[in-house]
Amino acid sequence: MNVIVCIKQVPEIEQVRVDEASGKVVHPPGAEMVNPFDMYAIEEGLRLKEKSGGKVTAISVGPKENETSLREALSLGVDEAILLNDQSFLTEDPIATARVLAAGIKKLGEFDLILCGKQAVDDDSAQVAPALAEFLLLPQVLFVRKIRELKEGSLTVERTTEEGYDVVELTLPAVLSVVKEINEPRLPSLKRKMRARKAPITEWSQAELSEFIAKLPGGEPNLKSLKVSPPPPRPKGEILTGTPEEVSEKLVEKLKGLQVI
Repeated sequence: MNVIVCIKQVPEIEQVRVDEASGKVVHPPGAEMVNPFDMYAIEEGLRLKEKSGGKVTAISVGPKENETSLREALSLGVDEAILLNDQSFLTEDPIATARVLAAGIKKLGEFDLILCGKQAVDDDSAQVAPALAEFLLLPQVLFVRKIRELKEGSLTVERTTEEGYDVVELTLPAVLSVVKEINEPRLPSLKRKMRARKAPITEWSQAELSEFIAKLPGGEPNLKSLKVSPPPPRPKGEILTGTPEEVSEKLVEKLKGLQVI
C-alpha cells in the first residue's frame, strides 16, 4: 500500500494579522507548523502502512522553510519527503497549488492512495483535495471519518455528512480528505526525531516538473486578492439587570425584536 500524504505548512493563526496599509496578511516571524488537519492524514497513512505494508510519502508545495514540516512528518514514521519549491509555485490559489501537487505526484509514479487533511487552517478553502482528484482523474471522497475496509483494488470508507455519515466504496487509486474523528495522531519518538534531522528531502523545481505540468489543464491562477481587511470589532454586549423574572422578560423582548423567536 503506497500512500502519498499532501501536507501544508501554516502559521499560528492567533498571531496572523492584517496590514491595512499594504492590504496584505502578515505572518508571524519564526517557525510555522504542519496544518493540524494534515496530521490526521499522516497518521492514517502510517496506520495503513503498518497494516498492509508499503510506504508513505509526504509531499508539500512551498519555500525551503517547508522542510520543517516535512521533517516533522519524517519523525512520525513517513518514509520519504518531497518539497515542490519554485517561485512560480507560490500562490494563494488552491487550484493552482493542486495543479503543482498533481505534477509532483505524476513524477513520483505509482501509488495506491492520496490522503489530505479536510482543509488548511489558514485559508479554510478545502479545495485542494477535490481539485487534485480532478487533475489526476481519480475517484474522490471528502471528509472521511473512518476507513472501514481495505481490499485488493478498493476501499470502503465512512463519509461525514450533516445528518450522520455515508458508506462509500471506491476503486483505487483514489483521493481522500480526512476529518479529525478518523484517528488520534501519534507523537514522534526521540530516535525518529534524530533521524529526521539528517534525512534527505527531495526537492523539485519548475525545471523538474515542467513536462508534467504542461500535460495538465489550467495555467494562470484564477484567484486574486483584491482587498484584505481585518474583521470589524465586535459590538459591546448588553447586561440585563433586575430580578430573574425581569431579566427573563427583557431577554424575551430582545429576542422578539431581533426576530429570533
